[in-house]
Amino acid sequence: MNASASRRSDAISIARVICILGVVYVHAWTGLNGHDLEIARGTPQENLRWLLMEIFGRSAVPLLGIISGWLVGGSAQTLDWPRHIARKARTILLPMVMWNALAILFVSGAALLLHLPAPVPVSLDWLVQELFIVSRNPDINVQMPFLRDLFLCMVAAPLLVRLPGGALLGVAGAAAFAQLMGWGPPVLMRPAILFFFTIGMMARRGGLADRVAALSWPRAAMPFLLLMTVQLYFSLKAAPGAGLGVGMLDLAVRVAAATCFWRLSWALAASPARAMLLRIEPFAFFLFCSHLILIWLGGPVLGALFGKLGSPLYPAYLIVQPLLVLIAVLLLGSLLNRAWPGLAGLLSGGRLRATA
Repeated sequence: MNASASRRSDAISIARVICILGVVYVHAWTGLNGHDLEIARGTPQENLRWLLMEIFGRSAVPLLGIISGWLVGGSAQTLDWPRHIARKARTILLPMVMWNALAILFVSGAALLLHLPAPVPVSLDWLVQELFIVSRNPDINVQMPFLRDLFLCMVAAPLLVRLPGGALLGVAGAAAFAQLMGWGPPVLMRPAILFFFTIGMMARRGGLADRVAALSWPRAAMPFLLLMTVQLYFSLKAAPGAGLGVGMLDLAVRVAAATCFWRLSWALAASPARAMLLRIEPFAFFLFCSHLILIWLGGPVLGALFGKLGSPLYPAYLIVQPLLVLIAVLLLGSLLNRAWPGLAGLLSGGRLRATA
């Protein structure tokens, strides 16, 4: 592997870490229900929460989809459909179901036994939806539709990689249109994931990864900063809505964000932070799957010390939540990898067992 390819591999690993840490902000504990959060809309602390969510959370997620498409688009193993699907079922679908089961066990169990304000089983249909995400978003692990839709993208990948560029562009356009129109369920919970997945494939064919990495910082970051400013205005000030214009702006922001975060990952791959971030990377999938369980269970405990959104100490608690979750994941993942490496391998999609 030459120096450029090695740095690109490191940048991909680093991108996974910073993107998934950013996702924690989207689900950060507030101590408020939906009604109270709406009342808090426009307050300084709620504005800070939205700022962190938009910049580091929702804006980082598209890069995960692009990276998945980029990787699968260059893998010869993708062409072997049965083995490809079996591998992705083991590393994506099975961990998703296992983590959903753990969420029901621990979060709903705490709700029933300790009166934690959290969802509890109400029917067999509820259990099926929580486990397999058949036709609606789950109530506990609300981040898991990404893995569900990513697996479906992987199922289609052997066909997608054989498509000519024009047809692949058509698939991306159809996915973007479905996202704008609110179409998708029960096939795709979030059609934007297919959009970014196919964008990743096209980026591989066009050599965009290296071209974006070569951009100057102003050229890589300025589109994101400008579009993000407009996006934040609509998020924080304007009335909620899902108009076509707002949806198109949102997709544009996500594409610009992916560009900016990839440039950041490329820079970090040659920085002193590289070694630390690469040591964290095997835990990134574990972090993505487990962080909401930890927030459901641990959020109220630390919230009793720092207070809910609106309390004087809450901003500090909000800002450090990704770090707190990461520390918990590093401890739990390391202990599980030592005590039960087979289970650690399954829950981490094979990442932890491979580093044991």
